[in-house]
Amino acid sequence: MSKIQEIIKEFKLSTWAVNNKTSVYVIMGIILIIGFKSYTTMPKESFPEVKQPIIYINTAYPGNSPIDMENLVTRAIEKEINTITGLKKLTSTSIQDFSIIIAEFEFSVKGEKALLEVKDAIDRAKMDLPNDLPADPSVMEMDFSQFPVMNVNVSGDYEEDKLKEYAEYLQEEMENLSEVSSVDISGLTDEEVEVSIDRVKMEALELSLNDVEQAIRGENITMSGGDIKSIEGSDITRRNIRIDGEFKNWRDIENVIVKNEFQNIVYLRDIGTVKFGPKESTSFARLNGETVVTLDIKKKSGGNLIAAAEKIQEIVKKAKQDVLPKDLEVVITNDQSKMTKNMVNNLENSIIMGVLLVVGVLVFFLGVRNSLFVGIAIPLSMLMGIAILNYSGTSLNMMVLFSLILALGMLVDNGIVIVENVYRQFSEKGKSRDDASKEGTGEVATAIIASTATTVAAFVPLMFWPSLMGEFFKYLPITLIIVLSSSLFVALVVNPVLTADWIKIGNAEKSKNGKFWVRNAILLLVAVLLYVINQNIIGGLFIAAVVISIVNRYVLTPGGNYFMEYSMPRIENTYAKFLRFALEGKKPIFFLIGIVLFFVFTLALFAIKTPPVVFFPDSEPNYVNIYIETPLGTDIEKTNEITKKLEQRILPVIAKDSAIVEAVLAQVGEKTADPNAGPQSGSSPNKARITVSFFEFEKRVFLSETNTSEIMKNIKAACADFPEAQLTFAKDNMGPPVGKPINVEVKGEDYLTLIAEVEKIKAKMEAENLDGVDQLKTDLELGKPVLEINVNQEAARRFGLSTMQIAGTIRTALLGKEISKYKDGEDDYEIQLRFQEEYRYNLNNLMNTRITFRNMATGKISQVPISAVADVSYNSTYGSVKRKDLDRVITIYSEVEEGKNANALVARFKELLADHEMKQGYEFSFTGEQQEQDESMAFLGGAMMLAMFLIFLIIVTQFNSIGGPFIIMLSVVFSTIGVFLGFSLTGTTFSIMMTGIGIISLAGIVVNNAIVLIDYTNLLRERKRGEQGLDSNDRLTLPEIVDTIVESGQTRLRPVLLTAITTVLGLFPLAVGFNVNFARLLREGNAELYWGGQNASFWGPMAWAVIYGLIFATFLTLVIVPVMYFLSDKLGIWIKSKFQNN
Repeated sequence: MSKIQEIIKEFKLSTWAVNNKTSVYVIMGIILIIGFKSYTTMPKESFPEVKQPIIYINTAYPGNSPIDMENLVTRAIEKEINTITGLKKLTSTSIQDFSIIIAEFEFSVKGEKALLEVKDAIDRAKMDLPNDLPADPSVMEMDFSQFPVMNVNVSGDYEEDKLKEYAEYLQEEMENLSEVSSVDISGLTDEEVEVSIDRVKMEALELSLNDVEQAIRGENITMSGGDIKSIEGSDITRRNIRIDGEFKNWRDIENVIVKNEFQNIVYLRDIGTVKFGPKESTSFARLNGETVVTLDIKKKSGGNLIAAAEKIQEIVKKAKQDVLPKDLEVVITNDQSKMTKNMVNNLENSIIMGVLLVVGVLVFFLGVRNSLFVGIAIPLSMLMGIAILNYSGTSLNMMVLFSLILALGMLVDNGIVIVENVYRQFSEKGKSRDDASKEGTGEVATAIIASTATTVAAFVPLMFWPSLMGEFFKYLPITLIIVLSSSLFVALVVNPVLTADWIKIGNAEKSKNGKFWVRNAILLLVAVLLYVINQNIIGGLFIAAVVISIVNRYVLTPGGNYFMEYSMPRIENTYAKFLRFALEGKKPIFFLIGIVLFFVFTLALFAIKTPPVVFFPDSEPNYVNIYIETPLGTDIEKTNEITKKLEQRILPVIAKDSAIVEAVLAQVGEKTADPNAGPQSGSSPNKARITVSFFEFEKRVFLSETNTSEIMKNIKAACADFPEAQLTFAKDNMGPPVGKPINVEVKGEDYLTLIAEVEKIKAKMEAENLDGVDQLKTDLELGKPVLEINVNQEAARRFGLSTMQIAGTIRTALLGKEISKYKDGEDDYEIQLRFQEEYRYNLNNLMNTRITFRNMATGKISQVPISAVADVSYNSTYGSVKRKDLDRVITIYSEVEEGKNANALVARFKELLADHEMKQGYEFSFTGEQQEQDESMAFLGGAMMLAMFLIFLIIVTQFNSIGGPFIIMLSVVFSTIGVFLGFSLTGTTFSIMMTGIGIISLAGIVVNNAIVLIDYTNLLRERKRGEQGLDSNDRLTLPEIVDTIVESGQTRLRPVLLTAITTVLGLFPLAVGFNVNFARLLREGNAELYWGGQNASFWGPMAWAVIYGLIFATFLTLVIVPVMYFLSDKLGIWIKSKFQNN
């Protein structure tokens, strides 16, 4: 027993700290300096930089249909990639001229290794790929940092050449920044040298396109001729010989001799024309209705986004002043740094607000001086954690900042327990400061180590979440574990030193009024001087110090003293009486049965009065995308006209809310897909996208009362009844891309059978006509018009022709062929050979084209019309062929209307299709958001069980028994009553993802108070046994047990209430979305108060889960845990008495 008392009495690390105070103060200084420096230099981002092992393989093979691309390219590459170990999912899309394959690996596979494995697989597949691929398949790793973080748009009444010049100037300046990876220019049409051949003239002179190609290639060449020895007197010199035949001017091409027979010279100008100019348009872009050139800026991985944005803005500002014309418009859109800056600022302000609330509460419970001892844990623990995160290469992102907010209340928990215990030792037992600090810390050291370990254990499983969602959220447990461990260090090392030096009974005596007001007057005078020299923030801090000093003197100190001297003792006495009442007679059994029944009632209430349920939190859109799809085969000019019509519908709708609309960007042909879908290949002339972007919430909340969700509804209404195109509306996601809320994949091999099966399922789903389903669509692209030229191979062979010759002639005549390069300075331009326009777009002309060649049998020139060896048929084909895990797949999908429950709709569709029969070899599955949700729920359920198991192990190790840990684990289970009851009664949106993580977090928090309470009760029992001379195995009587439970509860009431209140208040500003701009308040006196925002939408469900659960868990800790503890002892006494009687 003496050994137990000795361990309880002092804790070696804390004793060392009290004996070496100077060393501890030096350590504190180092932590503050390094932590603050780390905070100011850490890269700042809105979301964590996620490394996802996804590899993209893009292959171009011009002139081939989607089916041909699938059979010739996609299947061959897929076959080899599918053999790679660790492959999770293999998807592909084969479109006209392109194959796009996406290989997604398990997160246990490193991206670099996956990239090498895929490259090796492609090398193995090359023997099965066509020999005439223009280039090897390109392979790239998914990198979120390679998505544009800002767009700089250049527009004005200038020729395209001038706009290009201005854009390239900005590009060069921006690419010199260390934070920028690359700057790509879009919206410009590349230039080329077009050699257009007159078919009739060429055939009349018995020439072929191949003759023209060889003639130009043969002239446009520079090569080495070796070297020659030159002897000049006694000097011998070797000179390199260089034959320079490259065109110096593109007009020189017209003078190339194509044929020279019998002194009859045929120049290129005799059979065609040469023109230098823009290629045929494959895309259009407009900003607010005006043609625009856009610079897409990508930052380097790990680069500071905010610093990069500030430098780019400075470049644009300087260029406008010194270089660019005054009437040239340069507009920055899609500035991710604004969202990042606002998100970081808001979370920082939430931290400051939480600190103020927490310290304010501590003052009432502990007094001003003691609250400062505890409050020091907040900056020290945070700065310590930030320093560790910074040196580990982590950025300052929303995950890290929210983790600090979640930890805010918990950071002071250990300090509260220690300072309160030291204060009790000092004030009630009359010990010296040093002894009180050593022994007060020693009494509770093992308990707070165990409670911190259990909190950390709750978050450990979240670190091993094997998915994109897990990579996104892993910084939450990492940050919490680091910061909570730091707070334990502060509690065991720093707090004992501070209390040993500075603790006093009661608050310090007030200084005289005269001195108090003179000191504040001096501070105000300094503040005024600072404002005069434009040091507004520092001046604001001085004013804040004056305000806090006055509030402390006249509100906090007297209020805190009154609360500590009068209110708190009454609360403690009332609680002690209630607890004795709860432990009398059969009442403990009634309380236990009551809480179990209440648990069942809560679950039933949640099932009956279910709040809105979503997978991921939703918020007002920051931008709205309108995806436009015209029928396959629509010319890009027509798609552009349709897009303009839609713009004309949209612009008047947003005109009345123009104050909050940042820009309207229209893109046609290119960059028309979902920006979260990864790299895209080729152009889509039948597709377009209009993006309506809004100013950030923090700005628009002061400009308009209109909700951007309403604007989105108005845009949808304005674009209704638009038969010329299929429209899809979407808004920005708050988290990682997870797919559509309703997403059904149908797999099979035969495409016609697959299409039939898809139509059956889609018809069945549409027949339900469920309210909330936006519009069921499929990603099947049918009806692409095709003109098939069928070669009669027997007839072709009779003429000495091959199918390759016929196909090559048609392809070059229509599509064109790059035959060489024209160099102008540092720029290279393609030389494209094709027929003149009047021969390209006329089917009769095409079929009457004569293939000119030298007959190998006769040696003479032969000319054979294509119509003599081929005929034409009209057909249609697919726009794309999609595959998943080696099977063809077609997806049925839909968005869900705002405010509707996607889970309920999916559940209804699952029930509808449960007995749906399909042909053998064909199957369907619900994927997209639903699949991600199922996987996340399965993981979170497993993580919760593992967290509970780890917590149980730690508590069993600490208590060396089963009874206490079992009671504590039951309190964790019962704490979910608060969560379900709170969400059900308030109607707060229940996010499966965020609320699930909140419940896991709650488990780690709830056990803390229960551990400290039971540990202290055990300590009192050991002391009572010691007083009575009992052995450690002897049991106390029931009245004695009740006395120890009541005394323990009364003693620990204040720290239990404090830890619960501080955690709740730390999260409350974020949960309700209460925002105060402290920087602007200090600088300008304008607090910019508002409610809501993206952070509140995103983190609110998680914060409320902890708040609701913790409020109820406090009642559990103070009442139900003592009741269960008493019943456990009572059961033990009953069993022992029965055993002795037997």
